[in-house]
Amino acid sequence: MRFSRAFSTNGVPAKKIKYVPTSGTYPKGFSAAGVFCGVKPGNSSKPDIALVTSDRDCAAAAVFTKNKFQAAPVTFSRKLLQSKSNAGLRSVVVNSGNANAVTGIGGLDDAARMAETTDQRVGSENSTIVMSTGVIGQRLPIQKIVDHIPLAIHRAGATHKDWLNCAAAICTTDTFPKLMSRSFELPCSPGVEYRIAGMTKGAGMLAPNMATLLTILATDAPIAPGITTDLLRRAVDKSFNSITVDGDTSTNDTVALLANGAAGGIPVSSQHSPDYQALQTVLTDFATDLAKYIVRDGEGATKFVTIRVVKSASEESAQQVARAIALSPLVKTALYGRDANWGRILCAAGYSLISRPGQPANQVPEIVPEKTSVSFIPTDGSDELKLLVNGEPEVVDEKRASEILEMEDLEILVSLGTGRESAVHWTCDLSHDYVTINGDYRT
Repeated sequence: MRFSRAFSTNGVPAKKIKYVPTSGTYPKGFSAAGVFCGVKPGNSSKPDIALVTSDRDCAAAAVFTKNKFQAAPVTFSRKLLQSKSNAGLRSVVVNSGNANAVTGIGGLDDAARMAETTDQRVGSENSTIVMSTGVIGQRLPIQKIVDHIPLAIHRAGATHKDWLNCAAAICTTDTFPKLMSRSFELPCSPGVEYRIAGMTKGAGMLAPNMATLLTILATDAPIAPGITTDLLRRAVDKSFNSITVDGDTSTNDTVALLANGAAGGIPVSSQHSPDYQALQTVLTDFATDLAKYIVRDGEGATKFVTIRVVKSASEESAQQVARAIALSPLVKTALYGRDANWGRILCAAGYSLISRPGQPANQVPEIVPEKTSVSFIPTDGSDELKLLVNGEPEVVDEKRASEILEMEDLEILVSLGTGRESAVHWTCDLSHDYVTINGDYRT
């Protein structure tokens, strides 16, 4: 069976196969597909056009990259959502292998052609969000793409295989397709089963404010267009904006949400309703679990690392400390080398707040060395390994430290001792393979 027709786990590293779902619970009214087009030279079989489409209009929202050089599909999709007031959307079409970024007016025309071709086939005008991912600075082979979009629409279906093919089609340097689905209920519509499905891609060029990631979320819950943006932004802040692989923020980052209401029930239309709060929890938890898959698939990564900062004077400070540690190449290489070099953790924490706007350097009360503690938390349930307690170094059991650092999952706990707020960030180590992968990315 050709990879272009159905995704196979062949080629997925043995350690990653456990993350590829073998079944799913998918939202009503949606169908998905992934087909081969040959966008990137050298790709002769892997699917590289993805489609998610609804049989009825959806409320929608998207969160985009903050990079100043924003790709054509980002510009196109943002304007589309604004013009439609987040209502009347139907589809998301994606190509991988080429980012359509820094491609000028021609690139915008290409994004529009992808949308128009999809619109014509699904029978709904101005209803398609466009995404692209891959190499920056090159024009799309647009004729190839628009010639194959009808095939994607023809093959779109609601089976697990269809959704998995779609998730595979958005991958670039990913080693496995990242797909999830689950069911949930809402308080005001007891007995109604709602479903949410989502796929994401990303393995490098990843940092807060999103990264080289694309995410499509689809649900059959009835959500009013006016609240979709707030729902999504809050979920993204706690998930896709809380991960990093290498510190780079891409030109194409997009997280999109489609809600078609096909499951029925009472529409969620107010931020003050119990349904809104329940839905926010569902969406945030779901997005967080998807985001963790990206970190687990970090280019060349061997470890999944949770950075947890507690007892902070503010949540903002906790977030900045956690991000600084997660982004530090010295911390990340020490983790790869299984070196309990906690001084690098403290170093990153110590510089994390000094450039904050409006805060004088060296006068930051959120970090007090005499109140700071650092520990490694093993994931096997055994006792934490204390490295620093209230500014005083512990005598570190190097053998125990090595055992903890051998584990695939690890938590670094930093207690600032200056308040009650906290934040979590997820990252990975930095290995030789990261350099190899990115050194020959275009070839």
